[in-house]
Amino acid sequence: MASGVMSSFAKFGSFSGRDMAVDLGTANTLVYVRGEGIVLNEPSVVAVNVHTGEPLAVGAEAKRMIGRTPSHIQAVRPLKDGVIADFDICEKMLRYFIERVHPRKWARPRMVICVPSGITGVEQRAVQEAAEFAGARKPAYIIEEPMAAAIGAGLPVQEPTGSMIVDIGGGTTEVAVISLGGVVASQSIRVGGDELDEAIVQYTKKEFSIAVGYRTAEEIKKALGSAWVLDRELKAEVRGRDLVTGLPKTIDVTTVNIREALAEPVAAICDAVKMTLDQTPPELAADIMERGVCLAGGGAMLQGLDVRIRDETGMPVFLCDRPLEAVALGSGQSLEEFESLRGVLFSSSSI
Repeated sequence: MASGVMSSFAKFGSFSGRDMAVDLGTANTLVYVRGEGIVLNEPSVVAVNVHTGEPLAVGAEAKRMIGRTPSHIQAVRPLKDGVIADFDICEKMLRYFIERVHPRKWARPRMVICVPSGITGVEQRAVQEAAEFAGARKPAYIIEEPMAAAIGAGLPVQEPTGSMIVDIGGGTTEVAVISLGGVVASQSIRVGGDELDEAIVQYTKKEFSIAVGYRTAEEIKKALGSAWVLDRELKAEVRGRDLVTGLPKTIDVTTVNIREALAEPVAAICDAVKMTLDQTPPELAADIMERGVCLAGGGAMLQGLDVRIRDETGMPVFLCDRPLEAVALGSGQSLEEFESLRGVLFSSSSI
């Protein structure tokens, strides 16, 4: 970007507030501030007083309350499958995060927000309106998650060469082949980290007649989850409620059990990768064969997932350097290089 544009942009920014990019994720919300990097990383959870509708806690504090609240308090996740499920709560959560980063009430920052590539125009407008109600300057800009993840992973998205990104988030898995700053082929499926947790909850019910909470399922996934046979299989104790007696019970669970539990959602992710490759033009497929498939997002950290995708597609597969932060870093990069990357952004005027 030219220095003159930068200086006038910086002066303008000092009056209008610090520009920020928001990775509004189903599981976590990350905020990137221009010139500073990622300044906030909190779970996308709000604890609400049921009677008054007032938020009592947001982020990590609210997540600790999930499954542990009295009847008058409800811990809500305002996003489901990458889209807004509860508009009012989402707007309050966004406002809270903006004020945390941006204490000056009168300032309205320029904002870029990430959305899944498969969402509808109505869902996209809902995200923009939530951001604008929460204090963003109009228009709020939108960037598709696979594009943001590819930029954040350091892939050459502007070059005439094929780059493939698989971004596995909390609510969705985004697979895209990118060339010349645009998406050539893509798949967006509503399978992600939440679906893996749900699979573990259902498996323990069916196989062991024991009920475990979603937080416990998430811990099991991180400790024992895998998509490929491990060199050394592990075992751990899991505590839950016996569905027969209703009493607390401890069982032994192995990595083999959890791999079986996760078989269906993992197969869906692999199928999405294969379908995207099937739609890819031959020249770009040759580029991907040479450069490899890049994995990003929290779900990409599942043990052996890279080996499983490599086995099913025959393509080289690698995990990006900062998988949890790739989308936020990429959307932040679109702010830092606003003029050169403006083509990858959408505003309300372009919908």
